[in-house]
Amino acid sequence: MKVLLAVCGVALTLGSTQLLAHGDDPLHPGHNDGFGKPGDPSKASRAVAIDMTDAMRFVPGSISVKKGETIRFVVKNSGQLKHEMVLGTAKELREHAELMKKFPEMEHEEPNQLSLDSGKAGELVWQFTRAGTFDFACLQPGHFDSGMHGKVTVR
Repeated sequence: MKVLLAVCGVALTLGSTQLLAHGDDPLHPGHNDGFGKPGDPSKASRAVAIDMTDAMRFVPGSISVKKGETIRFVVKNSGQLKHEMVLGTAKELREHAELMKKFPEMEHEEPNQLSLDSGKAGELVWQFTRAGTFDFACLQPGHFDSGMHGKVTVR
């Protein structure tokens, strides 16, 4: 009985950490309107193709958009590894990348991110509501540190 309680306690502790990681917290930029919000696909003004590679790069590595513009990101993973594109601020993405190192099996689905297995493609639609420089990154463990991040300039 003591062993069962100890195991349950560990599971609850780990579970609560992961729940916090995916709740409304600053590590998940999709939960705020600091740089934008999920876009209406019917209002996308243009499509931007993004390729994710095993060279730990996004191609292109930077894009420019207009304030208020809704972009349809057409994302392809041309690598052999799983990659993801997550939109956010540099600080939020750095913090989330560190969290992913601690919980590498953590799966999440947020409106500001798209995870793709090797050879897969998908779309992410986002409206940029504030001018400034924002970021996108792959937060798979080690990918961010290897340079897999880019910039969005909103003017």
